[in-house]
Amino acid sequence: MRIGLIAAPWIPIPPSGYGGIERVVDLLARGFTAAGHEVVLAAASDSTCPVPLAPGMRPSEPTEMGLSLSELSHVIRAYEGLGEDVDIIHDHTLAGPLLARRASGAPVVTTIHGPLIPSSADLYRTMAADTAIIAISRDQASLVPDVPITRVIHHGMDVAAVPVGSGQGGYACFVGRMCPDKGVVEAIQIARRAGIPLRIAAKIRERAEVEYFHSVVEPLLGPNEEFLGEIGDAEKYRLMGEAIAFLNPIQWHEPFGLVMIESLSTGTPVVGTPIGSAPEIVDDGKTGYLAVTEELHTMLPLAASLDRSHCRERALKLFSTERMVRNHLDLYAKLVEKSQAAGVPDRSFVQQNRGGGTVVQALGGESMAPRRQ
Repeated sequence: MRIGLIAAPWIPIPPSGYGGIERVVDLLARGFTAAGHEVVLAAASDSTCPVPLAPGMRPSEPTEMGLSLSELSHVIRAYEGLGEDVDIIHDHTLAGPLLARRASGAPVVTTIHGPLIPSSADLYRTMAADTAIIAISRDQASLVPDVPITRVIHHGMDVAAVPVGSGQGGYACFVGRMCPDKGVVEAIQIARRAGIPLRIAAKIRERAEVEYFHSVVEPLLGPNEEFLGEIGDAEKYRLMGEAIAFLNPIQWHEPFGLVMIESLSTGTPVVGTPIGSAPEIVDDGKTGYLAVTEELHTMLPLAASLDRSHCRERALKLFSTERMVRNHLDLYAKLVEKSQAAGVPDRSFVQQNRGGGTVVQALGGESMAPRRQ
């Protein structure tokens, strides 16, 4: 297959620092190429992913992050740059799939990378008529059951490239964005109550992140906590690998937590709240503990006795790049096979459940009824 991938305009592929979605796009591009397929990437022109880049793209625009006009201009260029010589287009932007009708003859797939809030759900309902929609967790798919989900595909990562740590550092760690939803304040409180030192690494670039750190988090820091700022991958894996546990007391329905599979890849168990995708990633009692925030301080010390090999094995089995690439290629092949001569994907595989939810036949694969965890 000749696969067109579209990424958002704000961060190059791969990212030099923070950028979970961009990491996934980079892994997919490399994985498809390794599997013998051709890939054309429509992304910021300063991207360094080793695949052909669609012509006419602009450099990354981090200061424009989230702005609709920037994204719309970018995706117009993306669809024009991909042209007609692709078999399928996987658009990882939010607004881009609304331009699916511009893609001559190629089925279009999109992934819901963010939360399904009412405004974004409206977009996905609209684009579902001619775009296949991937959810990244069953929890995400369950939150708005009237959005037709073609398939649930968990993210993956290059687990084999992550070094396994010893877990002998004597501390817990927190890695994430500097915002209330990620639970950094709760992590501080949990570690302090457990009497275990905490090391914090966090993205802190945007104004809201800086303000939250200085006004809320920084005043809480004491001798039990060490703030490291934002760190690169090598340092992050060392931090995680030597920790007795990764603290992940998220306070929202996070669609998918890449940072959790990063921790499991290093052999470090996850201690967090059973919200969002966490129960789909963490095997409670074996690769970590999931409980309400108020109980996690009692579970944090217990994590040190969990078998770290189980954490690594779970990451290798369920969250590898190879599994993620295989799942996507299987879906692509079925969509291309089912597409009509005019290039509009056959959406007959979407069946509405009379009970109000959406039951999706995954194009010859298993039926997927999104459910809450």
